[in-house]
Amino acid sequence: MRVITMPAARSWLDNVREFFYGMISFEFEQQAREQRGELESAFMLLTLGDMLGVPVMPPLYALRILPYAVPMISTWKRRVGRERDLSEREEFHLHGV
Repeated sequence: MRVITMPAARSWLDNVREFFYGMISFEFEQQAREQRGELESAFMLLTLGDMLGVPVMPPLYALRILPYAVPMISTWKRRVGRERDLSEREEFHLHGV
């Protein structure tokens, strides 16, 4: 009689859990990340758009938000300045296919 030890049973359960996670909720998480990135880009453009030459919001409000936005400036500049392909848009993803 073969006895399954606890670590092997746990790894099997983890594998099953990860399989169902990938099958059910991975796509939802990816879509939520993409939407969050788009919203952060729009927020940064509205508040700190004058760095790119887009005068949208008065600088007084941007200065109040600046201490909270400083950690995100480098990643925002990289995300906005990156070349994008037409196929990267969310509308072209194969949902459930």
